[in-house]
Amino acid sequence: MTKYVIDAKNKKLGRVASEAATMLMGKNTAAFAKNKAPEVEVEIVNAKETAINEKKKLNKTYITYSGHPGGQKEEALGKLIERKGITEVYIRAVYGMLPDNKLRSRMMTRLKITE
Repeated sequence: MTKYVIDAKNKKLGRVASEAATMLMGKNTAAFAKNKAPEVEVEIVNAKETAINEKKKLNKTYITYSGHPGGQKEEALGKLIERKGITEVYIRAVYGMLPDNKLRSRMMTRLKITE
């Protein structure tokens, strides 16, 4: 199993997440196939030191919907970081960048984030 380490210190959140998603899909290898999850493990280190500006923390919102009337909730990026930590933000970012198929959950289990 190939292991990749991405240092997130002073890097933008989206840049690190897209790099991690590319590696989890195996697009950086010559043996890339859409229908196979590669045997790779991606670790993001120094996640707490990611460069996120204050405007992004206030204006970026995450929306969840329970399915019931009035069940839509919005939460700002800053509040999500306070409540669950920066790892949850990275998980949501990488999850959204991976293809929506049966391999997505297998790829996500190979993502490790250390603060």
